[in-house]
Amino acid sequence: MSGPDEKTRSRHDAVSKPGGPSAAPGPQHQASDLEELLDQLGRAADTDHTGITADDILSAVGTRTFAPLLMLVGSLIASPLSGIPGMPTVVAIIILTISVQMLFGRKHIWLPRWLLDRTVSEHKLNQAIEWLRPPARFIDRFIRPRLSVLVKGPAFAVIAVLCAVIALGMPLLEFVPFSSSIAGVALAAFGLALVSGDGLLALLAYLALGAVAWMGLAALL
Repeated sequence: MSGPDEKTRSRHDAVSKPGGPSAAPGPQHQASDLEELLDQLGRAADTDHTGITADDILSAVGTRTFAPLLMLVGSLIASPLSGIPGMPTVVAIIILTISVQMLFGRKHIWLPRWLLDRTVSEHKLNQAIEWLRPPARFIDRFIRPRLSVLVKGPAFAVIAVLCAVIALGMPLLEFVPFSSSIAGVALAAFGLALVSGDGLLALLAYLALGAVAWMGLAALL
């Protein structure tokens, strides 16, 4: 991701809230599955500008709840966008920031302005969206509310802590082949599990994190 230009900076000054930087409020309706999330992401990429900012993306996805954002960043890590220099680091900072806010019970997502002004190529973003659509379409067929104990109450806090752990370990995962992509899948699964109330999906995310931990230990030993 690259820094902001004057054109994108002027656009985002209009959505800054008094009292400090944050993302624009976004849509009233949050994505309920991966395909709907990709549709919202596609609307953010449907622009004449060559650079899409993080603020553009968050404005399309929404900042009223954390689960869609977990779906978003996890999907992006699992996509070819993870190969862009600086993308894993930026995503890790976003994950850590929102995980802490989840633990403290914030009602709206806050991100610093310098992070919101980071940009990604419109072409690369659209490529990632199209790459993600087939698996998203397949996964959405099996999502439904079940085993809610794994996504509510104390389980919500556990998920937030694990997401923070993923963020802290993201720089190291770049040196272990495929581990960052699996971590991205786990993040997206946690987000989708929280949105849909699907505890079985959260359980699969735990298993994915176990695979990441095993890969990391195997690389060190």
